[in-house]
Amino acid sequence: MRNYGGLVHAFGGFARHSGGNFAVLFGFAASVLALAAGFSVNISQLYNARSSLQGIVDAAVTSTARDLTTGVIKEADANKAVQAFLVANSAAGILQPDQIVLDKLTVDRTANTVQADVHVDVSLYFPLFGTSDMRRVGASTTALYSDKQVEVAMMLDITGSMAKRGNVDKIGDLKAAARNAVQTMLQNQDPKNPRIRVAIVPYASGVNAGKLAENVYAEKQGSSDLPPVAGSSLLVAKTGKTTLPSFSDYISIIGAAMPKPDNCTTERKDKNGNADLSADGPDTVRTDKNGKNYYALVNRDDHLGVGSMNRCPDAEVIPLTADSGALLDSIDVFRANGYTAGAIAIQWTYYMLSPQWRAAIKNAGLGNGASDTNAKKIAKVAILMTDGQFNTAFAGAGGNYNSQGNLARGNAETLCGNMKSDGIEIFTIGFDLNDKDMSPTERDQAKAVLKGCSSKDASASERHYFEVSTGVELDAAFQEIIRNTEKVALTQ
Repeated sequence: MRNYGGLVHAFGGFARHSGGNFAVLFGFAASVLALAAGFSVNISQLYNARSSLQGIVDAAVTSTARDLTTGVIKEADANKAVQAFLVANSAAGILQPDQIVLDKLTVDRTANTVQADVHVDVSLYFPLFGTSDMRRVGASTTALYSDKQVEVAMMLDITGSMAKRGNVDKIGDLKAAARNAVQTMLQNQDPKNPRIRVAIVPYASGVNAGKLAENVYAEKQGSSDLPPVAGSSLLVAKTGKTTLPSFSDYISIIGAAMPKPDNCTTERKDKNGNADLSADGPDTVRTDKNGKNYYALVNRDDHLGVGSMNRCPDAEVIPLTADSGALLDSIDVFRANGYTAGAIAIQWTYYMLSPQWRAAIKNAGLGNGASDTNAKKIAKVAILMTDGQFNTAFAGAGGNYNSQGNLARGNAETLCGNMKSDGIEIFTIGFDLNDKDMSPTERDQAKAVLKGCSSKDASASERHYFEVSTGVELDAAFQEIIRNTEKVALTQ
């Protein structure tokens, strides 16, 4: 205790004789603290300015790249677009209006990139040591754009379960969402040189081939599942030869001799009577079990009805086109009726994106058909939409053709795998899949097919599989998919 008391006495004596020293020290410390505080404020101010500036230039360049990708603007307009975005958003964060200066904009046609370099002069809150109160803050960003062409085929469910029931109008919801999707995709284009083309495949118990029905073989009860082979009595009688005639002569002869009750189609069949799940064009030469040649026409199964639920949809397939009027006219005649032949519809979606069907589409006067597969120049996208479980199949089936869930689902999964192998990006939409009219097992099976068919998500922000329950959600799903097709065009 004696030692501690001496220490306190000594310290008190120093304090009495050193008051002036403490005043000096306190003043110095206060100055340092003020300087540190001012420096800290300036650092924070510059950091916030740089953060705000980076956010603005990122958004400006991304927006401009997107507009270049979708054809809203041309490359010559990029500088003006970035400048306008900077002016409109220059008051973000702590920045002031009209403060941002665009130093340089580079559009690299080889790399397909847009790069912007910008700066802003910031007036410091606490100028230090008599220096200028202005500090320059810069930012730079680069974004990809694409000049790829985009081909989108939309498979749309118009089966009986889509019919209006009370206040629930699923077919009306689909028509509204599909119309909006078409208009969104095809807007702001040069109709003479479109960047995006769209096809639609409405389906129920089958698919209405429309003008492409000349490529369809209408089976008759008791007849072969294959179109007439070389050397058949029909072809020999018409041509006098045992060799396979030209494709145009072949379909003309068969169409006259075997008239179709409608333009509906089911699966194309292979030589064993099973579904041929390839994207080959109808002019592809096939060989039967006896080595006889024939052309790979699509079948209209003789078990497909012409009335009641098992009938052909009124709405026809529309091959790839930039003519929004033709697509919208088809959507207007959607009527809900029929069973769910989803695999048949997926196959026709595949046909619409296959260059092997180009000749058939051109010959029918329905446009130029799909482009050759070229990942650097063409983005191919399929959108598969249904409100229930696939249940209808004809090729390789027996008994009740509308109770072929396992076969239809298996065909669908194989087709989706083939499409992905051909570089087609697949998005799927399940509409009202939790409908109480389906059993839990049926719901799970319907969801499993759509999940399995969809392409893998490249990131957490990108979805390929959608479940929706209302018309508003259905419309939103189509719009999100359309936005994601921009990413497909950039990354494929």
